[in-house]
Amino acid sequence: MPRVAVTTRSFSRHPALRAELLKRYPEVSFHEDERRLDGRALIAFLKGHEKAITGLEKLDDSLFSALPELRTVSKYGVGIDMIDLPAMGRHGVRLGWQGGVNRRSVAELTICFMIAALRHVPSDNRSVRDGGWQRPVGRLLSTRTVGIIGCGFVGKDLAVLLRSFGCRVLAHDLLPFPEFYAAHGVKPVGLDQLLRDADIVTVHVPLDRTTRGLLTAERLALMNRGAILVNAARGGIIDESALKAMLKDGRLAAAAFDVFASEPPTDTELLTLPNFLATSHIGGNSEETVLAMGMVAIAGLDENRVPGNGWPEGAGV
Repeated sequence: MPRVAVTTRSFSRHPALRAELLKRYPEVSFHEDERRLDGRALIAFLKGHEKAITGLEKLDDSLFSALPELRTVSKYGVGIDMIDLPAMGRHGVRLGWQGGVNRRSVAELTICFMIAALRHVPSDNRSVRDGGWQRPVGRLLSTRTVGIIGCGFVGKDLAVLLRSFGCRVLAHDLLPFPEFYAAHGVKPVGLDQLLRDADIVTVHVPLDRTTRGLLTAERLALMNRGAILVNAARGGIIDESALKAMLKDGRLAAAAFDVFASEPPTDTELLTLPNFLATSHIGGNSEETVLAMGMVAIAGLDENRVPGNGWPEGAGV
């Protein structure tokens, strides 16, 4: 029976997932302490295992070269930007992966961000805790134009939810989805037009060579004064320095990020701005989604394939 390593702590600490995995694979090494595995520590942990369930750990050519016994990696979560897929393919390592498992969890958090930013919840919460009683006047989500960048699993789910609020929904994606757009009253537009027309811009693309640095300072400058920017996809897509400048001078009303180029983030000036809301990459961390992602990862240990021929490169979130 193959030995399995589980690098992600949320899986390792979940009783139901542990029990289910151990039913199928008796020999499992679980990572449970607080340290994050990377580099040599990650290689040392995976040593001697034929299969692994991984989360946000970086898997590159040097890792695959150092672990010839590792034949299968199953992804806990939907993002695959931390895996060097060409290197994985060259080494013949199989990947278990399924997109969209966390779609509702991320979509609901995104709506939470939108409402919190529109109603000044973070800053008013701080004010009340400090003895203030400002009663700021906010805006409704139900009358806003929302632009969705990336209409994959999460983007589509979010579009449906936003339409129930009565929002006007714009979408930009490299792929055409005419039937979905028509069925749900979504207007497809170019990226620049979306940035110009939307009251709220929300990002839901994977991080890859086509999306890294997608929202540059020049593109962010196209957004309406008083607009709101949300990122619950991946860090590295948005120029965080340019965003900070726009929040400081009021060109953007607010921003809410669940993900950062470097995690945990270290830009304390950005993090302490009153119009910036930050969370610790919790988009998929609902009880229901943790269980679903874990079960998919377990299944992926047996249902997998070597990356290549367009799979899963370019897979949407």
